[in-house]
Formats: sequence, structure tokens, C-alpha cells
Amino acid sequence: MELRQLRYFLAVAEELHFGRAAERLGITQPALSQQIKRLENDLGARLLTREARRVSLSAAGAAFLPEARETLARAGRAARVARRTAAGQAGRVILGFVGSATDELLPRALPALRARHPELRLVLREMTSSEQVAALRRGDLDLGLLRPPSPPVPGLRTRLVAREPLVAAVPGDHALAERAVLTPADLAGEPFVLFPRERGPWLYDLIVDYCRAGGGAPPRVAQEAVMMQTITALVAAGLGLALVPSSQRAVVRRGVVFRPLADPPMADLAVTWPENEPTPASSAALAALVEAAPPPPG
Repeated sequence: MELRQLRYFLAVAEELHFGRAAERLGITQPALSQQIKRLENDLGARLLTREARRVSLSAAGAAFLPEARETLARAGRAARVARRTAAGQAGRVILGFVGSATDELLPRALPALRARHPELRLVLREMTSSEQVAALRRGDLDLGLLRPPSPPVPGLRTRLVAREPLVAAVPGDHALAERAVLTPADLAGEPFVLFPRERGPWLYDLIVDYCRAGGGAPPRVAQEAVMMQTITALVAAGLGLALVPSSQRAVVRRGVVFRPLADPPMADLAVTWPENEPTPASSAALAALVEAAPPPPG
């Protein structure tokens, strides 16, 4: 039994006339009659009763008709799903992201992706950069939006989507909050809120190297936290200073002021995926992230 035969049967069942059904289908009447006979032989049941100038459905044909319609409808839906998936318009993408990506990039990228591909299902998982790298290598993520490792991790491909300077997050009542620009010397000896190195070694090292620049001292860690929003909350509580990506300024947090750094280090944000060819759905999400990337600083 072929889908073509179901379409032929449906046309005859609706027209109850072989000539009109053949014209509707764009085939000859003998060819149509032959295909209906083959279908009946395959089923072992007479579907149509043929009389001199009249065609009617048999009991088997009447029972077969709604099932044939549903089968054709399901086949049509399956074809549409396959085409949309191949075009990246449907499917599922599991995207890991660092919390700071929600400040600017994701709010721009997600509405554009939903508008362009409304049937694409995006599963979001907030994770540290290190956790994302491990999940990507295990195959648990399709894409990761992270602070890229240095050196690059074998087996992963990376595309830069944002580069932003680090700024100092300072309690509003701290003496350094009055300074226009802060240097490594200004930061020496100050308590810091910093995340554990094992949870984000690349950004951690960037911060430590900056504090040591020009003979400065490494940061004195007073409190550890993992997520940027938590770090700035602890700064607001007066537990210490922090160096954070400048996009954190978009988050309104009472009790915290942000001050630029002299010769600030640049924090990269990159989208990363396994080096095998991404799925069409992943490619669509990747394109939305790249298009939403802010212009480079300066």
C-alpha cells in the first residue's frame, strides 16, 4: 500500500466518479482504476462498489476512508516537520550559558530567534564556563555561551560573540567609589569577592593577572561566589570589591557603583560547540547569537 494509492482512493471516495477523480488527480481514468484495484488486492477487501454509472463506498471502504485521511494527514505533517527541521526552523537546542550572558546578549538574541523560528525549542541551562566545557565534551549541550578557555579545548569549536572590558564593582560607601578610574595599585590590599578558580579559571586568571600588573598584589579573597549576580550582591553588602564584565552595569543593584579600570583587561564571551557539524537547529541558534552580538568596544 502506497500513499499515492491512498490519495487516489480519497479522490474517488470524495467524487464518487472515476472520471472526475482522474481529472482532479491529473491522471488517466484507466491508470486510476488500475491503482484502486491494486490497493483493494493488497488489502484483500473491496473498497468501492462499481455499477453502470454509479460508484459508492462499500462497508469496508466507508470504514477505510477516515483512516486513509488520517494517514495522509500524518504523512503530510511528518514531511513538514522534516523540512522545517532540515531548515533549522524546528527541533531542539540545549544551550548552556554563563549568568552574565543574560545582561545583554541573550535578551537581544532570544526574541529574534523566537520570531524567526517559533517552532524551535530552546532549552536553557545556566552553568559556569568549566561546567559547559565538560558538558559539551560529553554531548550534554549543543551550544555553550561561555568565557572561552585558553588555550582552546581540543574537540570544541569557538566563535567570539562579545568582548567587553572588566570594570570594578565597588560598595557605594567605599572610598574608591569616589575615584574616576581605578588602577591595580588602588586595588592592592582590598578584600575581593571572587569565584573559585576551578569554576572559571580563565576569567579568574585574567582578574589575578590584572591585579598583579605593575608590581601589584594578587587579590585578597574575602568571599567566594559562582554567579556574577551573586558576586555583585555581596559587593553591595560590603564584603569586598569585584572585577566584573562591563555588561554587569546593565543590572541595577543598589549599593554598588561601577568604576572603569586603567588599561582594562578584556573579557571575551564566545559561543562554543562540538567540532562535528552542528545540527540545522543549532546553526539557527548560533546565527541568532552571532547577529545579536554587540559592536566591539571603541
